Amino acid sequence: MELVDSTRQRALATEVLARAETEQVRFVNLQFTDIVGFLKSVMIPVDQFADAIGHGKWFDGSSIEGFARIAESDMYLMPDLSTFAVIPWERGENTTARVICWVYSPNGEVFPGDPRAVLARVMAEADDLGFTYNTGPELEFFLFRTGEGRVQPLPHDRAGYFDLSTDLAADVRKDMVNVLRAMGISVETAHHEVAAGQHEIDFTYVPALAAADNTVTLRYALKAVAQRNNLYATFMPKPIYGINGSGMHVHQSLFTATGENAFHDSSDEYGLSELARQFIAGQLAHAYGMSAVLAPLVNSYKRLVPGYEAPVYISWAQINRSALIRVPKVVRRQPRATRAELRCPDPSCNPYLAFAVMLHCGLDGIKRRLPLPEPVEENLYSFDEVELQKRQIATLPGSLGEAIEALRRDEVVQEALGAHVAERFIEAKTIEWNSYRTYVSPWELDHYLEEF
Repeated sequence: MELVDSTRQRALATEVLARAETEQVRFVNLQFTDIVGFLKSVMIPVDQFADAIGHGKWFDGSSIEGFARIAESDMYLMPDLSTFAVIPWERGENTTARVICWVYSPNGEVFPGDPRAVLARVMAEADDLGFTYNTGPELEFFLFRTGEGRVQPLPHDRAGYFDLSTDLAADVRKDMVNVLRAMGISVETAHHEVAAGQHEIDFTYVPALAAADNTVTLRYALKAVAQRNNLYATFMPKPIYGINGSGMHVHQSLFTATGENAFHDSSDEYGLSELARQFIAGQLAHAYGMSAVLAPLVNSYKRLVPGYEAPVYISWAQINRSALIRVPKVVRRQPRATRAELRCPDPSCNPYLAFAVMLHCGLDGIKRRLPLPEPVEENLYSFDEVELQKRQIATLPGSLGEAIEALRRDEVVQEALGAHVAERFIEAKTIEWNSYRTYVSPWELDHYLEEF
């Protein structure tokens, strides 16, 4: 698979290098993510940028999570010049820009452990079927106070959903939106969320690769803005017991080459085409196996519990927000807005891998013409086990350990990741799970030390 279009690269190179000179850029950060989604960067002086564009920049991948073993460590980064942006908070004497890169092996082939390449490969599968996969993530996060040299889970305010008068971070969010816009990200909305100190920023519906780039950018940009305001932004799914956790609901649909929404059918009760129904059925069929990728932390499964608006039950609906997939109502004259909202991902996930498995599982539903079960509009949290079994409604894994085992058994999800990423991802998450399950927590000491 060829990721770098040499003709387009040459056309953009002149433009980007001229912009770097005009903006007086002194340094360029070559960015990429490891398998679990942490952002990595190699900084170069701007006078090395032209050579990096033409020939790539070598680095040692042996120390990157899930990349390569020491014997096969040499790799190089090829900048995707469409992602070039000056970093707003690093303007001045040492003005710095960033560009997101593809990762290549020494033989000139795409490195199979590059999460961005994993998504590009699955999007190419959709393209072969005549579709572009668009996504619109909604990222929730908390702003905590800092002090005494460490971050504490103390919310910055006591406001609630859409509150204004008690929302102390209204100006901070404006700074965040301005920074994102300066980096080329089109923001749709920003508002206070349900829990104290919790916020949400949503950006425009775009092809999934760009949406994943935007997600990675948003996470580190918001942390930088928060820090400049003596706050700490965290995307941890459940930082405080007893209140809502942070999700990353993802709106998604397939568009044809002519720009039509392939999910829309005005004659259907829910406005869904047969293809959309099959796509949703595919995601429901693999929801259990996708869970470790979409909710990848031990902490993720403390968010995915009944209540707090977090989806647990594998079902779909239009109005019911306890369902795993929701089909929002749209105005009939706006067919482009027809979409399916997957509600179980959280903002700690690697967005490249998350969108890749979501798309591949949806396409599996289309290829196999899977039937879509009946929607469930009742409040699923009120169902007992008998009712759930009667309605054949399964639940997501209850822990990261269960999710890892589900991933091991789901060949379609592993196929989306590719053999290299699937093996390394499962290995990394198994280490994390084993570390957690053998750790003696303060809760255990509080409850058992003096009792036994």
